[in-house]
Amino acid sequence: MNPPPRDPRSALFLDVDGTLLDIAERPELVKVPPSLPPLLDRLAQEHHGAVAVVSGRRIEDIDRLFIPWQGAAAGLHGGERRRLDGTVIPATDSEEELAARAALDRLRPLIAQFAATAPGVWVEDKGSTLAMHYRAAPQHDAEILDLARQGLDDAHGALRMIAGKMVVELQPRQFGKGGAVAAFLEEQPFRGRQPVFLGDDVTDEDGFAEVNKRGGLSIRVGPPAPPTAAAYELPTVAAALAWLAGKDSA
Repeated sequence: MNPPPRDPRSALFLDVDGTLLDIAERPELVKVPPSLPPLLDRLAQEHHGAVAVVSGRRIEDIDRLFIPWQGAAAGLHGGERRRLDGTVIPATDSEEELAARAALDRLRPLIAQFAATAPGVWVEDKGSTLAMHYRAAPQHDAEILDLARQGLDDAHGALRMIAGKMVVELQPRQFGKGGAVAAFLEEQPFRGRQPVFLGDDVTDEDGFAEVNKRGGLSIRVGPPAPPTAAAYELPTVAAALAWLAGKDSA
């Protein structure tokens, strides 16, 4: 079901890959339409600043993609967050995060060794998270899942695994896009607005759940998928951009 028209009184939370940008074989190969940064600026103006990009990418990578736009953002699946005023809230040194970092440190050499023997598999190390991409080597799906599960067992609850579109990511258990959305909604200019979350993948499900809990709109971008918490759907990235621009997205 298509979502209702965008309401400027709402708070917008936007995933990047698969939502604002078509997915590429590698994250650095994505193509940013020239019209997208101006659209983000326009949305921020119309929503009085209540627009945030919420991504698995680092905030510095988000900024690089969308130059000159630079607004509220959450990176690393909520592991880092920047308020609208530019204040950056980095990862902490809590006991939970220290345990997660130690688990990732133990896992890095094992993942690197596997990737070195599996052509087409490559590792994206974002410091606080580790991802194994295998879009070019789908035959390694089962091996990658087994390796990730071994890492989870070794982490004793400090990590969680998210299996997305031809990628498996391990991240601290306390990270999550739903938590990032909730944190923004405690602050101005997001506070008191109906939240709207656009995402496309398993990593966005806790964002969908968070806005549903708050009476918001959860919108999944892409073709029909396994069970999702999203209440609405838009079939493609182009349709999502058209919906955001206030055009017919059908």
